[in-house]
Amino acid sequence: MRIAHYGRTKSAKNEGKVVPLDASATTDFGRDQRRCTFITPNSDPIYVAYHDEEWGVPVHDDNLLLELLVLTGAQVGSDWTSVLRKRQALREAFSGFDADVVAKFSERKITSVSSDAGIDISLVRGAVDNAKRILQIKREVGSFDKYLWGFVNHKPISTQYKSCHKIPVKNSKSESISKDMVRRGFRLVGPTVIHSFMQAAGLTNDHLITCPRHLQCVASLASSPPVAAPAAL
Repeated sequence: MRIAHYGRTKSAKNEGKVVPLDASATTDFGRDQRRCTFITPNSDPIYVAYHDEEWGVPVHDDNLLLELLVLTGAQVGSDWTSVLRKRQALREAFSGFDADVVAKFSERKITSVSSDAGIDISLVRGAVDNAKRILQIKREVGSFDKYLWGFVNHKPISTQYKSCHKIPVKNSKSESISKDMVRRGFRLVGPTVIHSFMQAAGLTNDHLITCPRHLQCVASLASSPPVAAPAAL
């Protein structure tokens, strides 16, 4: 099974934009330095830019976490480049992925979003249901961020893979998170989807150890503020 990855904007300053970059102009890669091997000379620049700037970088914004969850589900049966190209349209369709807004979508709104964004209506209904579950989690522990990061003790998992073929499509951690989310009523959150979501949200740093981004993602954590422990679930 092909490993799937999802892109997001680099910072709040650029929120809402996905800018294709020239592969030669992205993050400080010397001629003798190699990206993760799923990036090839034929990779779309939008995908290269995502790898160089965003994959493996921890996310703590609840709106962006919902966005990642929706987009990770959307790539099933598709590919990340196609998802990236639809990202802005989806962000507009889902009102910036504000759970308070999405949770109130009517059936008419659900049908409209499905038609306008060109996505399966079941995905829209799943997003609405998941937004409702997120609101419940916020009432319990304060934020979706605290809930998710509690599964990894508020510290990204940094793997040590030398080959993309060694990266699993799911693991025990994604199975645990999936099981709890299913128990809470989330939809489209199987272990494989959740593992891809963990990569997208930076809960796990799966850059190959031969890729400069592996250490850069680790180093970026030194400047990140500590995350307060959540209340008991």
